[in-house]
Amino acid sequence: MTTSVAERRDTFVKALYSLHAGARSGIPKRQSECRQALARLRRSLTGPRQQTAAYEIVFRHDPPESEQEVWLLVAGLFATHPQPSRRGHRSLGSSMRALREKRGPAAARRFEQLLGRERDVLPHHLRQVIRLLGSDDIPVNYSSLLDDLVVLMGDGYRDNPAHRVRLRWARDFHSPDYTATTASTDDTTTSSPASA
Repeated sequence: MTTSVAERRDTFVKALYSLHAGARSGIPKRQSECRQALARLRRSLTGPRQQTAAYEIVFRHDPPESEQEVWLLVAGLFATHPQPSRRGHRSLGSSMRALREKRGPAAARRFEQLLGRERDVLPHHLRQVIRLLGSDDIPVNYSSLLDDLVVLMGDGYRDNPAHRVRLRWARDFHSPDYTATTASTDDTTTSSPASA
């Protein structure tokens, strides 16, 4: 029985999240194994030769050949900042909005630069952004990030689907934080963006 690409992506991201959970499990052997795995994934971002350190962890989940580089990148990004978000389909734009609320205009400029980057330099700028998010303990939805980067770094990176990903990131960045707004206003309000 074959599994779909979406199922393989989901299993892969859950495996990354389990490394984070294992590193915090309080079980010494499990903690040690997970921390070593995260260290190998972090090392994989430092150069092509070091990327081999991540092959065992990533390729056991059978990424499609066209997505291998993206899966390796996401694994390294996760290990750099292993604080997963499980809130819906939260995009990187939402995480950057939270960073802007803490850091102000500098985060906005960083986000605008990220949106304008071409495929070849996007990994470098993503590493910088993920480190910034990590320094402020802002979670990232790596499942959403993987899906989006498959589009942004794929062969159709200049096509409409990539444009739509950038628009969604921008919309999430610039739109008000609906959860925070509704929590601080009328408790009787029951509408949501989905129902509006």
